[in-house]
Amino acid sequence: MQLFREIVVWVLLMAGAFFSLTAAVGVLRFPDFYTRLHPAGKNDTLGVLLFCSAMLIECFRYPEYGYLVAGRLVLMVLFMLMASPIACHAITQAAYVDGLRPWKKGDPRR
Repeated sequence: MQLFREIVVWVLLMAGAFFSLTAAVGVLRFPDFYTRLHPAGKNDTLGVLLFCSAMLIECFRYPEYGYLVAGRLVLMVLFMLMASPIACHAITQAAYVDGLRPWKKGDPRR
């Protein structure tokens, strides 16, 4: 059972690292502001969710403080699941209202 838990934790950590890395690559490679916000909002949220899931599984190994840490992790995940998409949407809407227009095929990269 211990080995299975370790494998699950490592898989979750590697998946979280993968999604965080793809978010960073997407922010660097996409052509304009709007397409860069997509991986920053979606992939980062999923990466944090996977990291916190791995920590949640791992914290139950230590029963003396596992429940306090688990409660904080659940609150952090709930906050990230609500705040990150809302913040990306608000930033995108503010940029559009300010006059920043989306990139179209054929336009030079910005």
